[in-house]
Amino acid sequence: MNRTELMEIIRNDESSGVEFKRDDVRPQSMAKEIVSLANLEGGYILLGVEKDRTVTGLTRSDIEEWVMNICSNNIQPAIIPYFEIVVWEGDKKIGVITIPKDSPDKPYKALRGSQWVTFVRMGSTSREATREQEQRLYHASGVIRYDVKPVPGSSLKDLDIGRLINYFRDIRGQTCPAEEETEQWETLLVNTEIMVESRGKAIPTVGGLLLFGKNPNRYLPQAGISAVAYPGTEKDYEAIERVITRGPIVARFTAEEDIVDTGLVERVLDFVRRNAGSSTYLVEGRRIDKPDYPEEVIRETIVNAIAHRDYTISGTDIELSIYSDRLEVISPGRLPNTVTVDRMKTGCRVTRNELIKEVLRDYHYVEATGLGVPRKIVAGMLKHNGTEPDLIEEEYSFTVRLWKENPNVGE
Repeated sequence: MNRTELMEIIRNDESSGVEFKRDDVRPQSMAKEIVSLANLEGGYILLGVEKDRTVTGLTRSDIEEWVMNICSNNIQPAIIPYFEIVVWEGDKKIGVITIPKDSPDKPYKALRGSQWVTFVRMGSTSREATREQEQRLYHASGVIRYDVKPVPGSSLKDLDIGRLINYFRDIRGQTCPAEEETEQWETLLVNTEIMVESRGKAIPTVGGLLLFGKNPNRYLPQAGISAVAYPGTEKDYEAIERVITRGPIVARFTAEEDIVDTGLVERVLDFVRRNAGSSTYLVEGRRIDKPDYPEEVIRETIVNAIAHRDYTISGTDIELSIYSDRLEVISPGRLPNTVTVDRMKTGCRVTRNELIKEVLRDYHYVEATGLGVPRKIVAGMLKHNGTEPDLIEEEYSFTVRLWKENPNVGE
């Protein structure tokens, strides 16, 4: 980092990715700041800069060794940041600790007293993580698979046996127990992670209820899609249609793959069919109707949101919004650890909810290659109308935005 870059960071003040610190603080205080940045998106700690942006400079002669000892002894798992010293003016120097964005071992913990504590960055402050925030960090890093956690209070009775028979017999092509054979069903479902053993009982997992539950929202209020169609380009109280779609993710099919009972995917597709328009034009005297958005792109976008959303964020549905010029699907939660928008466009295969993804693959809702985003969503829209979808990661959500028309046509 050069002096010009450093001046710009200091001028912009502390933020969710920048912390100013003296180099005479206690090691545990320094560890707290490093951990909180590593648990978010990384960033910089500037040593020798006061809170009011005054540069007082470094005072320690062993500054690099001091920083590395803190990262080794006061942080778990140990982290190795990039450290450099930048000459400021005269004999003043600033120590720059750079914490990488894609730290793979979240959540990081800092030693506080005799305890290891998870800290997170909230604006320009570092705070102890709530239980939900810590759980989200474990989930994002893949250390804990949230979709195979048991759902307390639920039982086999909360699963739709008809859908399960359809899944094992018709989709997977294997024998399954008779409907009344409870013990055999519990054994089969535990072996396939749709249920899990907990304190001597078989209990449905989060993924099991989401996929096959009779009423998933009874236990998982985040299980659903909120769909709204607006007349203009902005959110409006006077919506054309507004529905909250509930139910199991997967449909019931016949052996000939005809739908007997729709699931969440089909119900949301029906909403889009009702509310997304089409354009009509003539080709050699024949009338051609062209939908605003290709159905295979919409389907892939919906399935991706269901498969990859962060289900640790409770009480928040996936949002699908149709505007006069675009369609947006907002999925709660950031991208899984190490995944970026650029990596998604090249077919990155990191999965947040492995059970859900694998079952959706069995139904052919998703393809085995993991190339749905580049090959279906991006390529599909480029072929349809020459527009490239916007893939937008924000602090607590991920948005796929599809454009109805190419704004450059006719220029």
